[in-house]
Formats: sequence, structure tokens, C-alpha cells
Amino acid sequence: MRISRRDFFKTAARWALGLASITVVPDVLRNLLGITRPVEAFPGAKPDEYEWDKHLWGFVVNINKCIGCGRCVVACKLENHVAWEPRYNRTWVERYVFTKSGEISVDSPNAGRDGFKPLEHPPEDIRKSSFVPKLCNQCENPPCVQVCPVGATFKTKDGVVLVDQERCIGCGYCIQACPYGARYLVPDAKDTPSGQIHVADKCNWCYHRITKGLNPACVEACPVGARVFGDLLDYESPVMQLLSRNNVGVLKADLGTKPKVFYIGMEEGMR
Repeated sequence: MRISRRDFFKTAARWALGLASITVVPDVLRNLLGITRPVEAFPGAKPDEYEWDKHLWGFVVNINKCIGCGRCVVACKLENHVAWEPRYNRTWVERYVFTKSGEISVDSPNAGRDGFKPLEHPPEDIRKSSFVPKLCNQCENPPCVQVCPVGATFKTKDGVVLVDQERCIGCGYCIQACPYGARYLVPDAKDTPSGQIHVADKCNWCYHRITKGLNPACVEACPVGARVFGDLLDYESPVMQLLSRNNVGVLKADLGTKPKVFYIGMEEGMR
């Protein structure tokens, strides 16, 4: 679904009124990916110096720019200690192929981590091919928060949905409730800040970084600027600058979750 600039600013105004332990990664890998050195892990409570009621974070993905290189997926796994196996991902990339006959095919080998092979479709049959990064949408109305029986999943005042893994009981209700497939159960205790096994995990926009004034790791790692992060309450922020100049879409807008990940270049059929 496309959102006009006018409708977006009306929604943003309503928002404004309504207001891991980090993996130790060799410097050479961080330099290759362009990631700032990691900061102190911050799994839940706000630091004293961070005023979380003065921000409302948003994310823009420019599909027209994404080249499907997979650097964002690798950066996320390194930064957030996400298991290397493809089925465990805080972010991933899908390739959509639209044929002239109206068919749509989607693939995401290894979650896009290793890039994509050339298309098998004959070039004359392809109308358009696009890479679409996916991640937690940090919904304004998050279904995952509603179904958690112990309050382990919660939304902060700055609009980010977090998981308290020390409280999580691993029931999986939030995983079933998420319409975007953004959640999973951690496969090993060493991958959680609290040392618990089989607790829920998902993208939190690198909360330990953004509360220190840094961009999420995937944003820093993107070589073409396809991922942009910023404050929806700051009209000079990168996301607001993009949203003021482009028509954008969100995933599954009909569900009423009000995602805060906005897509430039979205086509009908992308889900």
C-alpha cells in the first residue's frame, strides 16, 4: 500500500502528540563493513543520559537503491550475535521478480546473506527485479506485545519494540503473532545477554547503538545508502527528509499495525 506525503505527515503529527551482549568482531571485519566499533550492550532499560521520550525512531528502505549484496545481513549478525544459520535473522533480503505475464517470484537464499545468483528467467520475460530488505517494523500497534503473557515484549516511549530476554519464557506466542516473520527463538544460550536458551529475539534497530547516537549496524554497512534511519520528530532528520520528498509504502498496511519501516519504490505484490 502506498502512502502519500500528506497522509504520512498527518500520521507523524498524531505520533508526536501521542507520544546482548555484543559479539566481539575483529576490527578488519568491521572496517570492511563500515561499522562503528561496538558500544556497551543495552538490552532494555534506558541509560540515564538518553531521553527516550524526546524521540520517535523511523526507518526508510529505498528499494530502488538496494543491490542485494547482503552486507546488511552480515553486519547485523556480527553486531548482534545472531546465529549464522540462515533461518535465524534479525534482518534479511528478498528478491522479487515481476514477469511481463504478471507472475511474481520471490527468493532469499541464505536470507540474502551471501548475495544472489543471476536470474534464471529469460531477460525478455522480466518486467522488473527488485531487492527488498526486511526487518522488524517496530509497529505502532504491535501484535507481539498484545499476546505476550509475561510482558517480556514491550514498546518503549521512543517507539521501539524490545524483548526482555530475562523475563521471556519462550512460549512463541509473539512469533506466531508477528505478521512480518521478524521473530525467532534463540537456538543457543551463548547468543543471549542473559544466557537463556530458546527465548525470543528480533531486530531492535540496534537499540544499544541508537541510544548512543549511532546508526544501526545495517545502515552503516550498506554501501549504497538503501537503508536510512532517523527521528520522526525531527523534520531535519534523514528519514523525514526522504519522507517529505517521496511517496512511500509499508508492508501489510491493511492489518492496522502502523509500521515505522517505510519503503521507497514499493510495488503491488511485495509483502
